[in-house]
Amino acid sequence: MARGVVAAEVEALPEADRLEGFAHPRDTIRLIGHAQPEAEIADALGSGRMHHAWLLSGPAGIGKATFAYRVARAALARADERDMFGGALDVDAGSQAARQVASLSHPGLLVIRRAWDQKAKRFAASIAVDDVRRLKSFLALSAEEGSRRVVIVDSAEEMNANAANALLKSLEEPPPRTIFLIVTSTPGRLLPTIRSRTRTLALQPLAEPELVRAVRQAMDAVGKTAPADLDWQKLAVASSGSVRRALALIENGGLALQGRIDAILEGLPRLDTRAVHALGDELQGAAQEQKYQLFFELLDETLARLIRSAARKEGAARDLALAEKLIGGGRLATFAELWETLGREKADVQSLNLDRRALIVASFARLEAASRS
Repeated sequence: MARGVVAAEVEALPEADRLEGFAHPRDTIRLIGHAQPEAEIADALGSGRMHHAWLLSGPAGIGKATFAYRVARAALARADERDMFGGALDVDAGSQAARQVASLSHPGLLVIRRAWDQKAKRFAASIAVDDVRRLKSFLALSAEEGSRRVVIVDSAEEMNANAANALLKSLEEPPPRTIFLIVTSTPGRLLPTIRSRTRTLALQPLAEPELVRAVRQAMDAVGKTAPADLDWQKLAVASSGSVRRALALIENGGLALQGRIDAILEGLPRLDTRAVHALGDELQGAAQEQKYQLFFELLDETLARLIRSAARKEGAARDLALAEKLIGGGRLATFAELWETLGREKADVQSLNLDRRALIVASFARLEAASRS
């Protein structure tokens, strides 16, 4: 009973890995796309040659967490609850394992992620060492004979240095029948020693038909429908194959937000300061958290796409024209360095709870200066 109460309390709190207004990835039974990675891990489970640690990598929002919980259900389910890993990871949605994974109450499952600070009313800036130290007591518990234990770390790049080293110790001496599923969008930010002790499964962005199906499934699950006039092709391009971003675009007027970003960039090297300050004013409040995060995801992806177009001389005609105007051949290194700088500054503002409006204004000012250099 006590365990159920704790699980209920956990579920009442905000979750850093949940998109507001939609089901959590662990509640999504049917995974769309990623057939090859699923076949690979299902074969490993079914053959008994299961590697102890898997690095699930790929862009944010493409289904890595959904995939991880799908693997967890299959690994933790009883034989009569699963498809015996016959090329798939299907588990009965009404089974005990599926219900316990959904409620985070399964004794064989541990999820490590950024915690919610109830006093400060915000998420921790990183996964702390104390979060990872829960592994010690979890792994010390005796598992039922023949059963597995599963540890999900999501997202691994959010671990601070001490937390990463604590995880490494468990990976170096893995207990039997324990599976680590380490989810990351930026594997390069992980310790090389962590990467070397894992088997990588690289998940790819969804193609437009798969993205459409996944978005419809996510919206149907919470009783929502996509706008009738939605431009799916434009959504697929703007979301870069990410279901999470596509949903955020739909919910937060993301296509319009992308249009505002494009208009400001297309006006450079003359900066539309009025449009920039309007964006800063609109996105600075705490109530605009998701839209603020979406703005920087879109800005980050747009700049990355323009830099790729400038470097490779390939891409959509609009991207090529804007890349030539802003970056050309002589400013490629400048823009690449600026792209990294903007990412660091955004992380600093997040961790130190600094002024978001000032960051937005400063980011576009930097882009203006770079396009003039």
